[in-house]
Amino acid sequence: MAIVNVTDQNFSQETSEGVVLADFWAPWCGPCKMIAPVLEELDQELGDKVKIVKLNVDENQETAGQYGVMSIPTLIVFKNGEAVDKAIGYQPKEALAQLLNKHL
Repeated sequence: MAIVNVTDQNFSQETSEGVVLADFWAPWCGPCKMIAPVLEELDQELGDKVKIVKLNVDENQETAGQYGVMSIPTLIVFKNGEAVDKAIGYQPKEALAQLLNKHL
């Protein structure tokens, strides 16, 4: 499964089913650039178990505000549309895998 770029318009639809990791990021954010390859690896390894979506907070401030995103990257785990977990800042792959495995 490929990582999906989402917007304010389709965010709730894209996070409504199963376990979804939402990456709130911006192009100018250094830690966001560092975490991108980690998310790619997780996407490859977890396949259909987890969907990963990315929301550019500069272009989609409504959704970022709705979830209280103050720092980026913020990673929120959704399960069937409900926010169930959160991590802020750069996270190593092992930490993100543990975060996700709690909800699988």
